[in-house]
Amino acid sequence: MKIVGLNLDIVWKNKAENFRIIENELQNQQADIFLLPEMFSTGFCMDAAEVSDRNEESLEFLKKISKEKNTAFCGSAPVEQNGHFYNRMYFVQPDGETLFYDKRHLFSFSGEDKVYTPGNKRVIVNYQGVRFLLQVCYDLRFPVFARNNDDYDAILYVANWPEKRVGAWEHLLKARAIENLAFVFGLNRIGTDGNNLFYQESSHCFFADGKEISSKNGNRVSAELDMDELNDFRTHFQFLNDRDDFSIRL
Repeated sequence: MKIVGLNLDIVWKNKAENFRIIENELQNQQADIFLLPEMFSTGFCMDAAEVSDRNEESLEFLKKISKEKNTAFCGSAPVEQNGHFYNRMYFVQPDGETLFYDKRHLFSFSGEDKVYTPGNKRVIVNYQGVRFLLQVCYDLRFPVFARNNDDYDAILYVANWPEKRVGAWEHLLKARAIENLAFVFGLNRIGTDGNNLFYQESSHCFFADGKEISSKNGNRVSAELDMDELNDFRTHFQFLNDRDDFSIRL
């Protein structure tokens, strides 16, 4: 399975322009899944009442481009629903089937927890025989929530993780892969946002042993997920059998 992530320089609060850039960047690209950054349509913005989708604008865009390219798309967007705001990660399939995950761990350092409502469940998507755990940015710092209960094969992280803390991002992505015997694809944005925070290119995909398996071409990062290789590795190193037994209270 091939995944291509777009290192998007998100235009601040401009959905139409971000949609145009995404379509242009991926025009001649092929993949089984295209991955977009956290809040790909607006940037990581706390002005939720101003920028949040009320008519599923970002979701409709994902459905449109997914159908056109006959490829799954995944990324997060700010959404208003029933008077609450969510940082919602969509996984859209070419036939329009959609699953979503609402970011559980809200970034209190930026005040995200004062504006957005946390999700209350883990979401795993089974697509083309690969089981994906959906996660957003700050979730990366909480390994208990992402613990592999032998129920997923890969984690997809989408983020707006600034350059000043990028070392933590890169180390934790690798750690999540190793401790969970899983592929981990972490897609970060690039450029400078409306809060004058800079984001360096720092997207990666790691195999279950911590080896980087992604390659980069322009603003795109790609990786091939080989399930036979993963299953062989898990058969040889059965570390998940020794994991602690616990439940998470959400």
